[in-house]
Amino acid sequence: MASYKAPTRDMDFVLNEIINVGSLTEIEKFADATADIVAGVLDEAAKQIDNTIGVLNESGDAEGAQLNNGEVTVPTGFKEAYKAYAESGWIGLDKDVEFDGQGLPYALATAVTDMLSGANAAFSLYPGLSNGAYEALRAHGSQEQKEKYMSHLSQGDWSGTMCLTEPGAGSDLGQVRTKAEPQDDGSYLIEGNKIFITAGEHDMTDNILHLVLARTPGAPEGIRGISMFIAPKFLINEDGSLGERNAVECASIEEKMGIHGSCTCVLNFNGAKAHLVGELNKGIQNMFVMMNSARLMVGLQGLGVAERATQNAITYAKERKQGRPLTRKAESSFDSDTIIVHPDVRRMLLNMKALTEGCRMMAYDTAKHVDLSEHHPDEAVRASSKARVDLMTPVCKAFTTDAGVEVTSMGIQVYGGHGFITENGMEQNMRDSKIFCLYEGTNGIQAMDLIGRKLSMANGQLPRDFFAEVKAELASASDEVAFIAEPLSVALADLEEVTNWLVESKAANPNDSAASAVDYLQAFGLVSLGYYWLRAAKVSAAKDGVFYQGKLATARFFATKLLPKVHGLVPVILAGGDCVMEPAEELIV
Repeated sequence: MASYKAPTRDMDFVLNEIINVGSLTEIEKFADATADIVAGVLDEAAKQIDNTIGVLNESGDAEGAQLNNGEVTVPTGFKEAYKAYAESGWIGLDKDVEFDGQGLPYALATAVTDMLSGANAAFSLYPGLSNGAYEALRAHGSQEQKEKYMSHLSQGDWSGTMCLTEPGAGSDLGQVRTKAEPQDDGSYLIEGNKIFITAGEHDMTDNILHLVLARTPGAPEGIRGISMFIAPKFLINEDGSLGERNAVECASIEEKMGIHGSCTCVLNFNGAKAHLVGELNKGIQNMFVMMNSARLMVGLQGLGVAERATQNAITYAKERKQGRPLTRKAESSFDSDTIIVHPDVRRMLLNMKALTEGCRMMAYDTAKHVDLSEHHPDEAVRASSKARVDLMTPVCKAFTTDAGVEVTSMGIQVYGGHGFITENGMEQNMRDSKIFCLYEGTNGIQAMDLIGRKLSMANGQLPRDFFAEVKAELASASDEVAFIAEPLSVALADLEEVTNWLVESKAANPNDSAASAVDYLQAFGLVSLGYYWLRAAKVSAAKDGVFYQGKLATARFFATKLLPKVHGLVPVILAGGDCVMEPAEELIV
């Protein structure tokens, strides 16, 4: 059976020694986010998550969510664990104090989400979607809506969903056909079907708030005619108490490859009463607040499951005896040794560590920029941090979740045949991890967003600013970290070259850039991790102890074995799209 223990030492390292989360206390809103508070949050969250939620991971996968007569019950233990998690304040950790949150930084809440995802990815989806609903209402809800709903979302006694996808409208939301008919009292009645709705129905909270994309009569075609509405599972009386059940029905639960403990629903809206959120026909813009929040969350899910796989693979490699070291192969009397002595096993373990720990640095730093973009008193800092978040969101989502699949696959490989056996718990990691590459916009869509929007925003300033930051870090690198600074400098030059080519080719032949988008995002992600591993190497080179020596060893592995992959991606990117688009459809059989 696989296990999980929150990696609080590594989280502390990233929060305090890499991104300097303590600097956020200079912002009035985060004045209470002291070092003691940060340490306390990591310690207490780890205890609760490891002991009450992590232990339900495999049983939740085996049992799954169940649908009976339109009612969904979650796996045994989930309801009680969720109640304890919510009552302990973890859902409201970074929510506004005025809406019963604790007002702590999003960067700190990111670490808790990382833990939760590693302990039990399916469970993490229930509070995760509520976070997105909270952010959407915070940005676009009326004051009345904020006061009506947001405290409940902070406290976790109500949960939220995002209802976008329909049978004929996946990523192309311009095809949404769900209707919203206006009523004399200012409300709307929603008619339509939504699919793939995470946590669309369950028995863990008193109410569920569905944020729904729909069209009003006479709305423009395409995405310009979509509006956002809020439709609660139970209608809410004037005094705030819950009234009758709304006309929202769970028609079925999807049978999925993984995350069985999360109920993924087909919802029928049969004249469900709802209210407009924000302006008419601005639903896509409003929903992007929720989607961007969800994309960062999904990246953390990939990170968490990768951490789980890495921990178990390392433990297994240090215990499993098989074969002899190549350097002592001739010693006939030499007993079998643990498999961690074998070069290929070492390669996999260091690969897993380099990707997982590198993605953690990237994710937490992006989260800190979210805090700065929303709360720093200097408008220029807010703007530059917002640009950084815009640039890195598709990278954090796509690169980290791709890494999650790669790492969980290597975890199985370390176990050999035992990794393929259910009782050892490693195959669940891989089954769970694949969905992270698919929902909230597939990773191909994230790559298209990166090259199609983010490289061109503000006349290309977003990548230029990031490249300048990497160069500044390189300029202050000492000889002690030349082992990563030198290859990173070369990889950065390659990335700048292909970035310029992509921007130019997009105008001349969009298929060239589109065919290279995924490869470009991989190159961008590798250089980004190189930047963070350089920062980690600088810190670790000045410290003593096994932990820091381990960081230096992993940084050296990344610089030597993973970062050079950028050079192989360059000709792939520059090859454009001819070999992809020229073959006639009938040749692809």
